[in-house]
Amino acid sequence: MSDVAVPAVRRVRAVAPWVRTRLRAAPAAAAALALLVAVTAFLAAALPLAVDRYDDAGLRRALEAAGPGRTTVQLYTSRADFAPPPGERETQLRHAAVRAAHAKILALAGRMLPLDPEQSSYGVRTTRRLEVPDPWLSRPDEVPPQFLLVAPNALADHSRLRAGRLPRARAGTTAATRAVEAAVSAETARKLNIEVGSVLHVPGVERAPLAVRVTGIVEPRAPREAYWSATPVLRSPSLANVPGDPQRSVFWVGALLLPPDAAPAMLGTPGTPERYWTLAPKVSAVHGHEPARLTSAVASLEAGPLLQRVRAAASPDVEADTALDEVFADHERLRSAIGPLVAVAASGTGTVAAVVLLMAGSLAADRRRAELVLLRARGASLRGLAGRLLAETAVVAVPAAALGLAAARSALPGARPLYAVAAAAATALLACVALPLRAVAAHRSVRVHAARGDVAAARPSRRRTVAELTLLTVAVGAIVALRTRGTSDGPDPSGDPLVSLAPVLVGVIAALVLVRLYPLPLRALARPAGRLRGVVGPLSLARAGRTSASAVLPLLALLTALTTAAFGGSVLTGVADARDRAAVLAVGADARVDAPGGLPSGLADRVRRVPGVRDVTAVSVDSSAHPQDGRPTVPLAGVDPAGYAALALHTGIGTFDADVLAVPGDTTAPGGSAAAPLPALASPAVAERYGTRPFPVRLGDGSHVTVRIVGARERTPVLVGEEFLVVDRAGLPAAAARPTSLLVTGDRPDADGLRAAAGDDARVRLRAEASAAYVDSPLQSGAERVYGAAVAAGAGYAVLALLLTLLRAAPERAALLARLRTMGLTRAQGRRLLVLESLPQALLAAAGGTLTAWAAVRLLAPGVDLTTLAVATAASPAGPAELRTDPVSLLVPALAVVVLTVGVAAAQAWWTGRRGSVRELRAGDVR
Repeated sequence: MSDVAVPAVRRVRAVAPWVRTRLRAAPAAAAALALLVAVTAFLAAALPLAVDRYDDAGLRRALEAAGPGRTTVQLYTSRADFAPPPGERETQLRHAAVRAAHAKILALAGRMLPLDPEQSSYGVRTTRRLEVPDPWLSRPDEVPPQFLLVAPNALADHSRLRAGRLPRARAGTTAATRAVEAAVSAETARKLNIEVGSVLHVPGVERAPLAVRVTGIVEPRAPREAYWSATPVLRSPSLANVPGDPQRSVFWVGALLLPPDAAPAMLGTPGTPERYWTLAPKVSAVHGHEPARLTSAVASLEAGPLLQRVRAAASPDVEADTALDEVFADHERLRSAIGPLVAVAASGTGTVAAVVLLMAGSLAADRRRAELVLLRARGASLRGLAGRLLAETAVVAVPAAALGLAAARSALPGARPLYAVAAAAATALLACVALPLRAVAAHRSVRVHAARGDVAAARPSRRRTVAELTLLTVAVGAIVALRTRGTSDGPDPSGDPLVSLAPVLVGVIAALVLVRLYPLPLRALARPAGRLRGVVGPLSLARAGRTSASAVLPLLALLTALTTAAFGGSVLTGVADARDRAAVLAVGADARVDAPGGLPSGLADRVRRVPGVRDVTAVSVDSSAHPQDGRPTVPLAGVDPAGYAALALHTGIGTFDADVLAVPGDTTAPGGSAAAPLPALASPAVAERYGTRPFPVRLGDGSHVTVRIVGARERTPVLVGEEFLVVDRAGLPAAAARPTSLLVTGDRPDADGLRAAAGDDARVRLRAEASAAYVDSPLQSGAERVYGAAVAAGAGYAVLALLLTLLRAAPERAALLARLRTMGLTRAQGRRLLVLESLPQALLAAAGGTLTAWAAVRLLAPGVDLTTLAVATAASPAGPAELRTDPVSLLVPALAVVVLTVGVAAAQAWWTGRRGSVRELRAGDVR
């Protein structure tokens, strides 16, 4: 028999790919997950980017505010450099030698410090000012001006020629050269009467004076940049006092700008010339996270290995001087004080976002419970099931996280990408594993029907008890650490991570405690509710008791969000209050108009007519009042008792009763007397010094008054300081009673209107402007914006967590209403049922969140100092800014939780009633 050929059977793939099938089966769920992950990844990546950006801006603002005089590194040759023979010394001062050393110094220092080659300069200058006796030069007090001879590099590149031409050096200039050319700045020429062609005679050493002919007048192209401002005398002359002169006579100090190759001529003067190299940092290249490294580099350049390398390259006698390390240190202190507060907000919002991602995975696992049970019953392994779920989630979450990262990088360019990438990757990872982990935990054993997990019947396991006690211990440790050490203690500018998590841990503990306590009132009310008439009350209570026992995540999200919102709101409110209080103490009212020589008549009436002004209080201030007992001067203010008392009550500064200061009606002569002295309020120091006895005071105009202290106040609105006297202006002589200040109260007085009314002879200060002036660093404003955004994001995630909780129970509630309507339940009763069913958990979250937030603020307040964030200095005029509870931040989010829960329940009942009951009553539906 011959063999029969059997055709080969090609294997046909009968099963569609799992991931593609799942995405096609539930596109809406996949799109919702992608949106959630993209938004979360965007926020997570934006946080470190925003922190980096305002950190960089803060350091750059600090460098700009400090000015080139403090931020440049000055390298110069010491006096030991004067020892070489004259010929060698002349060679060292020539332009080619100084330029070669400058190139080497830039190459060495530029490896550790970001330097700006355009603004870095070099040259030769005299170290002593040289008196020029030419009589035609400006002499304010008949004292001859003094000049520095400076031979800078690249003068033509940094200036514009206004008159004449740039100076030139003769070939072979030496110490014996008798005449050189120079240029001066336009400001120097104007103030010292110098013109093109003027010849200044600089004293010589054992020779005739050096004749310096001015050939050009130049205007700096960038007068505030380092080239001109590192040594300001190059562009602007200044007045100096004659040393030891009791008349304090002044004279001009200016600079003559020689060409670089004319530097050897300085050796013929007593100016003791030196070589110098000015290194200007490139402000746009410094980063706020680098102060420690930059400070180390500056220290190395000042007195370390880098200075030794510079000496080897330029001269063994080079010295360095700069205040750049102090600028870096000040920025680092501010950053270390603000960073931990931002970390607290970021920790809270991050926790809420993580919980929401876990809830989204839990919701997906619950919705697909029947599918996963069937797969397990057909033999699917846990590893295979978890792998499939991880794959289908990763296909959605990873691109969404990448999109969120790209959006964050596009919105906030220029910052370090590493932390942003790590944050987005963590978001994607958590989103990917949430569903598989929940599915593995719920389907470890193969079973068709799951046991009910009613919260009222559930009993905590031993493992859960141990875990909760561990968390409680960690939370207590974090709270104690924050109360004792504060937020900014430690080397890390962002603070201790455990301390930053203290508010979150308080919320976690509160959530665990409330989940344990929640069943107790339900069990207590179950039996009495059964005897009530009607079905809605008992049924809603029974439904609330049948809530899933896995309610820790939603409650944790809500409590953490409420705690973070209240803590953040208290921080922002405390910062605003501290600034406002400091501004009130600085100004003394809502606005203030000052004219030390006396206010013009009619000004008070014009100010009253300005929009926003409610009242005006006139005050006379004498800063040179002198008690006649040899004591120093004590500022004295004359006020109208009634108006000034109302002002003190409005501002909360040194309140008093107007009758205390009122001059007695029988007083006929102004100034008082020993028998009838003027009542006075005083500072504690003045009150302790003079007691209650009458004492005379000589005023600035020579008149005298007799006062007696009747009360002491720590502060008073019109005067700032530890010593002051306040009396009734009606008791002062006419000249001393003339108003010098107007203190204005009102609701946002118009600044332009006040300045227009006051004119050019008076100074106007506003409380709002003084408060805004305390925000002098992008670190402060940036931290506040990030804090506000973190609190808003936490609130948004809390709302999402609440919606996910309600969405999880929505199918079961719809089926319940459908069945009850077939038994005669009306639509109104259905709405009441769903509202009453959702109220216990909503009230639990609201009340628990309020109490938790209040407790967190009270517990953590001793360790939180808001002074630096409020006023950017270690000391505030109003004292330390403390954290206090903000009622609005406590109550509004909690009420919003209740309102949103009730609204969603009512809306679900209304929508279910409109859809009908056919779909919910299908046979075999296990809902």
